[in-house]
Amino acid sequence: MRKWHGLFLFAILIACLIVPGLDVRLNVVRYAVDAGLPNAVRLALVTDLHSCAYGEGQRELIDAIDAEAPDAILLCGDIYDDDAPDDNTNAFILGVCERYPVYYVTGNHEYRRGTPRFKEAMAFVKEHVTRLNDSAAQLTVGAAAVTIAGVNDPAAYTTKEIKLDGALVTYEEKLAHVAQAAEGSAFTVLLAHRPEHIDLYRKYGFDLILSGHTHGGQWRIPGLVNGLFAPNQGLFPAYAGGLYAFDDATLIVSRGLARETTRLPRFYNRPELVIVDLK
Repeated sequence: MRKWHGLFLFAILIACLIVPGLDVRLNVVRYAVDAGLPNAVRLALVTDLHSCAYGEGQRELIDAIDAEAPDAILLCGDIYDDDAPDDNTNAFILGVCERYPVYYVTGNHEYRRGTPRFKEAMAFVKEHVTRLNDSAAQLTVGAAAVTIAGVNDPAAYTTKEIKLDGALVTYEEKLAHVAQAAEGSAFTVLLAHRPEHIDLYRKYGFDLILSGHTHGGQWRIPGLVNGLFAPNQGLFPAYAGGLYAFDDATLIVSRGLARETTRLPRFYNRPELVIVDLK
């Protein structure tokens, strides 16, 4: 009897540890960055949606954004998925595009869709929001002016079937082009899907870099392991999710919003909407 009692208690303990770790409810994470602006600017960062569902018409995600009242929404890649239908992504874009300035950069999964689906998605994006196609745009909020720059995912320059400029070029060449477009700005925000290139981003003088791609390392142990594995970074990635402060720049990595389309379930790694307050 004691043996079975002990096993029962052990099973309860394991369940108490595992069940909370499988929580995939939307989490809102907030960061503040000193930008030296005359007034505050609030940005909502949405990454790695992968066309996942957040209620009918994506109301759960849209309502969470509305509750934060951002000045702009930044879509930082893998908003579309290579396999899942586009309905949820398109519903989200339609739900926010008329009420907020929305800026979009590509991730690797947009290119994995193949040329026909890629072009279809980008046509929809161009119709409804601002696609930063290796370019920059100015966001003005009150007396504050912030340059929002965006670089296409490196897959744009390594995927032979998609040649955005008619010929393959290097990622750094395009990044240099983006930096030139943002030159002279008081404060620059770079949307770049992959955080592992942070040293390259810093080389070109961007003040704040916003990324995704990692899905938070998929599995976490809060307080011990920030992320188990991330693409292009491998085991125990240096930039799985969170704010990383450097002497000359700040990197914020979102854990993203993908849940039902991931190959592995998230563990102690809730999908997140990131809010960035520029002070």
